[in-house]
Amino acid sequence: MGPAPVTLSRLKLGKLKVVRRQLLQRYEHQPFVSCLAGLYGCQWRRYQRARAQPGECCCSKVECGSFGVLIVTFFLTLVFLYFWSEAQNDYDDFDWFNFGNLGFWFPWSVVLLVVSAALFTYIAVLLLLAVCLLSEGQRLYLHWSHKIGILVTLIFSISATTVLSDLWSRQWRTLLLSLQVTAPFLHVGGVSVMTLLSWPVALHFFRMNKRVRQVAILGLYLAVLFALYLVPLGMYSPCIKEEGTLGPAPALFGHRGAPMVAPENTQLSFEKAVEAGGDGLETDVTISYDGVPFLMHDRTLRRTTNVREVFPNRTDMLASLFTWAELEMLDAGSWFLQRDPFRTTSSLSAEEREQMQNQTVPSLKDFLDLAAQHGSLVIFDLHRPPRGHPYRDTWITRTLEVLHNESSINSSQVLWLPWEQRALVQELDPALQQTSGSKASIEELQEQHITRLNLHYSSMAQEQISKYASVNISTNLYVVSQPWLYSLAWCAGAQSVTTNAMHILKNMRRPLFLMTPEEYSLMWILTDATSTVIIILVFAFHWWRERGLPFWSGSRQVHENGPYSKFRTELSDVWSVSSVSVRGEALSLPNTPNLPTIPEEPGPGPCPGPGPVPGPAV
Repeated sequence: MGPAPVTLSRLKLGKLKVVRRQLLQRYEHQPFVSCLAGLYGCQWRRYQRARAQPGECCCSKVECGSFGVLIVTFFLTLVFLYFWSEAQNDYDDFDWFNFGNLGFWFPWSVVLLVVSAALFTYIAVLLLLAVCLLSEGQRLYLHWSHKIGILVTLIFSISATTVLSDLWSRQWRTLLLSLQVTAPFLHVGGVSVMTLLSWPVALHFFRMNKRVRQVAILGLYLAVLFALYLVPLGMYSPCIKEEGTLGPAPALFGHRGAPMVAPENTQLSFEKAVEAGGDGLETDVTISYDGVPFLMHDRTLRRTTNVREVFPNRTDMLASLFTWAELEMLDAGSWFLQRDPFRTTSSLSAEEREQMQNQTVPSLKDFLDLAAQHGSLVIFDLHRPPRGHPYRDTWITRTLEVLHNESSINSSQVLWLPWEQRALVQELDPALQQTSGSKASIEELQEQHITRLNLHYSSMAQEQISKYASVNISTNLYVVSQPWLYSLAWCAGAQSVTTNAMHILKNMRRPLFLMTPEEYSLMWILTDATSTVIIILVFAFHWWRERGLPFWSGSRQVHENGPYSKFRTELSDVWSVSSVSVRGEALSLPNTPNLPTIPEEPGPGPCPGPGPVPGPAV
């Protein structure tokens, strides 16, 4: 019986080494938790925070509400950021719209994008901190400053979305179009996020002691997860097609020339478009007071000329009320260098800058001669002069006179877009390519001798494009400047697009996103299957871990769950060493390590020092 105490002491001290290592691991883990709690709720000290006990909610009702608002704000901010980032194709229109209302130029579109990205990042970080705290079994407490930040972000997201939806409702159609390209990748991202969330969900599911809460949290999680799993069933994209069925790339029409690298509607801009390899040129035509058709998109000259300096009292006068001699006095290029609407002027050479400062308002004759010289197609909008204008009722015939008698272009190069007096124009010049700016039945279009449609890109539909193409009516989409949108038009079978980014789109050799149905199905199935396996393993791990080791509290046996649930039982074993009368034998053991001082958790009141804790009877 003599050696028994020494053998027992060795067993106790061997177990003590294991407990020491576990306690050190826990202590070394505290800085991570402190950082999370400090950033989320300014709880940098250990006594300021608390762990969620088994069966308890992770936070109070107020904090639970704050966490819910954080989640709602995250999704609203994400939707707006995605909406606005996909609207980059039309940033130029947005900035010029604000210029017309405010009277000065500022890149509001970029500012709005930066602000929305910053706010989304802030909300995403807060949500990530909350999820990490929940994964560590900590109770949530959100600092009041973050609550104010969340409220400001929520108001911003709702206000911006509401205002833009009212002023620019057509952009929601752009968002839906973008999903035809991004949906496969968004599906992978969404499933990945839900897979990561399985860790805190499983942790709290097995910690809850109320069946209702367990059913609620698991039911909500599985509903969202299965919805994401099945999203591809309802997805459509023209870029998912059989190999070898992709048609040729759409032809490119320079929208007012090449407005990203030169002032719009100037000879230099059209020359740049031709140099970039454009197939056609697009512009807008207005008739001067003395009957000279010239190129100008806006109703006034304020935005693209120096009319404020040359004619300060006529800044807001309609462009069609100026004579051609007066228009020739204006500088139509310097504004581009001053405002840099596409943020591209930094790449210009000194020679190019000098050329831009010498640009004037071009006439329709000059434009047509340039197109004839390079064999380019042309399409233009024709603005009717206001009441009282000398050419109010003869603007169509005056334009045809320039086309037939003053320019050298062939009529077959002209896509005639004006709908007024179309029958007369067709009779006078059957060689013109009659072009409609709106959709109609095939019978109506053929009756009007329409050979091409000029439609906004938001009306893009592969089925309609194919239907019109079957009767030799081609489709041109405007204004397509983003590569993803051009890729979608390519896959949909559009014959041509009008673009601001001729120099970018001309270099594309294939759509950004192109996949066969078999490849997409494989990607979808592998993503869902991998996610399912990982989630099952995570829940199985938490079920195994959260069974816990029993300890006695009073006369009732309970389980302490969590990543360190075994510490309380093992600490009891540690302190029970002191109750064994074998100190001499323990101290005589060779190579006995110095035991670490175990830091105590500060409590709300005085706490007695560690004393003997009842342990297993020897």
